[in-house]
Amino acid sequence: MSFIEAKDGAQLHVKDTGKGRPVVLIHGWPLTGDMFEYQSLALLEAGYRVITYDRRGFGQSSHPATGYDYDTFADDLAEVLDKLDVQGANLVGFSMGGGEVARYLSRHSAKRIAKAVLISSVVPYLLKDDSNPNGVDQNVFEDMKKQIRKDRFAFLQSFAKMFYGVGFVSSPVSDALLNWTFILAVMASPKATIACVDAFGKTDFRKDLAAFTVPTLVIHGTSDKTVPIDTAGRAAAKGITGAKLLEYDGEPHGLFATVPDQLNKDLIEFIG
Repeated sequence: MSFIEAKDGAQLHVKDTGKGRPVVLIHGWPLTGDMFEYQSLALLEAGYRVITYDRRGFGQSSHPATGYDYDTFADDLAEVLDKLDVQGANLVGFSMGGGEVARYLSRHSAKRIAKAVLISSVVPYLLKDDSNPNGVDQNVFEDMKKQIRKDRFAFLQSFAKMFYGVGFVSSPVSDALLNWTFILAVMASPKATIACVDAFGKTDFRKDLAAFTVPTLVIHGTSDKTVPIDTAGRAAAKGITGAKLLEYDGEPHGLFATVPDQLNKDLIEFIG
């Protein structure tokens, strides 16, 4: 466990564990690197070096007032890889973290990267507009920010249920895991929580797709109500040359916890 300083002085909380080929796991909104508990353990047991870090504004990293855009996030990732001298990395981005993968590749090239994985990712473009008629309406993102400002704590609890597909009948994760998710999410600064809604909701990564020059795996749940598969996963797989798409039938956004064994198996098989 250590801290790496970003270009603007922000401190990024990093965990670098194990030996072997490196796997860098980039977390989703509004969580921390610890969301990859199931994946980190499986990868360590399979003989990999596992690196996670908290995005600026989240977890134990610095909580600055500015810098919540994908150019900055990509540069933060570059600092992590450079300072840890990571070579031949398997770069894995979940949800919002998929944006870091895309923008990092386009800003910093794939010279340090062996393979890329997008899990429930926001890539290539979520916002509905004339060029993206199947996207998510802007009112959805504005309503999220409104709810966060009113009662961030209530919002996070409600959001977690949709995140994992919890309903009146279905309960794919335990109450304890929901509580753990809330603990991770509430560690973020309210400023970062709100600013990143615009970052992941409105950033267009379509031009970044050409930078995926390494083998790429796209994994997405067909019942993802947070990041719809048609808008994101299927569009990303179509736009990335040679990408492989795995659709998890009936799975929600947070499939890293609803079907961890399946995800771990597919992830290790691909990077192996």
